Amino acid sequence: MKLPNGVALSLYRGMVEIREFELKAKDIFRSGKMPGFIHVYVGEEAIAVGVCANLRTDDYVASTHRGHGHALAKGISAKSAMAELMGAIHGCSGGRGGTMHLYEPSVGFLGSNGVVPPGILIAAGAALSAKVRGSDQVAVAFFGDGAVNNGAFHEGLNMAATWDLPVLFVCENNLYATEMPFEQATKNTSVASRAAAYNIPGVTVDGNDVLDVYAKTGEAVERARQGKGPTLLECLTYRWFGHHEGDPGTSYRTKEEIAAWRKKDPVARLRERAIAESWATEAEFKDADSEINRVIQDAATFAIADPQPDISTALEHVFSN
Repeated sequence: MKLPNGVALSLYRGMVEIREFELKAKDIFRSGKMPGFIHVYVGEEAIAVGVCANLRTDDYVASTHRGHGHALAKGISAKSAMAELMGAIHGCSGGRGGTMHLYEPSVGFLGSNGVVPPGILIAAGAALSAKVRGSDQVAVAFFGDGAVNNGAFHEGLNMAATWDLPVLFVCENNLYATEMPFEQATKNTSVASRAAAYNIPGVTVDGNDVLDVYAKTGEAVERARQGKGPTLLECLTYRWFGHHEGDPGTSYRTKEEIAAWRKKDPVARLRERAIAESWATEAEFKDADSEINRVIQDAATFAIADPQPDISTALEHVFSN
């Protein structure tokens, strides 16, 4: 596989930023300083990074309740995202959204979402807007395996296929919807095969191989920009931790299963291959690690010190105003 200069290191940096952001968020949450609760993306970083590396700033992304990785990959800064997790005034949603409502239209991020499937319809709507306006923008919907048995999945794919909308439907199939194994929720465990019902391409992707995600997303994005309609990508992956912080994730998954998937660490896989292929050096990876660690620590320090919105501003930023 040939990669343009710097691509491997860029993909690595993106994944490490998400990994370190999530681990730092876990630490802050466990310290009792973070309000609410969080769903972390550790183990699935290759999908957000591999997909978003093919997108422009003006392309759209609609996310999920496990959306920190998508937000960072699409261009929201670590400081802005971490401050939002803290409910602070300099968060990307002004401290009003929190973990499940990160939002930044300036980078095309249409929001993480506490409801399971609506990002599918939001992305389809954004793609319809792009088509009506005659732009070549592309929209992406991220969602989990738990969303594909919901009516919004079928309605969104049907509408997008019927109107040849420039949208990618990216299923992050991590095998579990909260504690429900996907194989117990459906007779058809191949999400990609469901694309046939709408006569659109369905592609199975190794979601723990950022290069596979990057390449197959690139093909789907190019297809969408050319007006050839949507693609369904099923990215097979695994979350290392429980469904949410506080869920140990071990009552419904075996230690052996977790260990086997950890050996497929997308960050380590890229680093090892990039060094073997001479795409980047060990020293370059170490420098990237050090820089990203500083960025995340600065983001955490900033977010913890950032004040929460004053109660007098409660009615600001609402539609009626």
